[in-house]
Amino acid sequence: MAALISAHEKALTLLFAELGATAEEQREAFLGTPGNLTQRANENGTKFWVHRYSDAVGRRHETYLGTNDDPAVIARLEPLRKRIEEANATIARVRVLARAGFATVDRKTYSTLASLHNYRLFRVGAVLIGSHAFGALLNALGVKTVPYTTEDVDIARPEALALPELPSFLDMLRETGIEFFEVPALNRRQHPTSFKEGGSSRLRVDLLVPSPGECYPIISVPELEAHAKGLPYLSYLLGDSQEVPVLSPLGVVLVRVPVPERYAIHKLVVSQLRSKSSAKPAKDLRQAATLIEALVERFPGAVEDALSAIPKSAVNHVRRAAGALSRYLPASAEVAWEALKSHA
Repeated sequence: MAALISAHEKALTLLFAELGATAEEQREAFLGTPGNLTQRANENGTKFWVHRYSDAVGRRHETYLGTNDDPAVIARLEPLRKRIEEANATIARVRVLARAGFATVDRKTYSTLASLHNYRLFRVGAVLIGSHAFGALLNALGVKTVPYTTEDVDIARPEALALPELPSFLDMLRETGIEFFEVPALNRRQHPTSFKEGGSSRLRVDLLVPSPGECYPIISVPELEAHAKGLPYLSYLLGDSQEVPVLSPLGVVLVRVPVPERYAIHKLVVSQLRSKSSAKPAKDLRQAATLIEALVERFPGAVEDALSAIPKSAVNHVRRAAGALSRYLPASAEVAWEALKSHA
């Protein structure tokens, strides 16, 4: 089996690390383009400043900042001007990495994540999972694989988020300028757990929480004024996480994702819980194999540690998935393959 990944050049991984440091220092991310500061004058000749920018869907905006003769306004201009300059420099560096094959998200996905970041959801425990997390983990590991596409943003909440006076989850999403609405459940007696952009767009945000078993209950998330779908073995996936930058044409934003070894093992488990008529089990297995291959060389023992932490009820799922995984794992991942077989 051919290798699933190839390593990025060291200079590029160093550039990615610099962008990670930039993301860590960024307390608030722009939700659209950085824009520019422009001076205008009203009918009376009074000069004032505006911040001009475009949102994630391309609409142009102007935010009034104040008059030119107000010292407090002038004092606020310089920090904002510096933020704009730094954001533009960051975008230029992201462009270099994107051309080299680093995973990026589109403008709308970035704006969605940036809004949640600005409300500190990721800092207090919310976790990005799914394919966007997979791409962020590949970047952090310094590897690339075949390109993937997704318009699903999966946000997991392991436990109540300790933040005061949060707006509703839907209001946070709408701050992007994207016209999100709640997606009605198939069973109209159940609360919605997904949020979609209106029109023909396929952008969708799913809110997820741990399920108490191998079922998919609808669970209230009161601090977000929302409901979430329970996902089996999500507690295991969220049991160890890390902060990583997500790259986009609009900049970088720091999010929380599962550690790659738990992401991989959880993908093995959920591949066995899905309908066999779906294409998703094969996608799960390929993502698991890709991360396992990257981990074997870079973090020996990580896969074994993740295996040792899985719930007993998940062992049979790993056993069945291990048999199918042989179609994906290359010979270079022999150590991890042996660990999977011995655990099963």
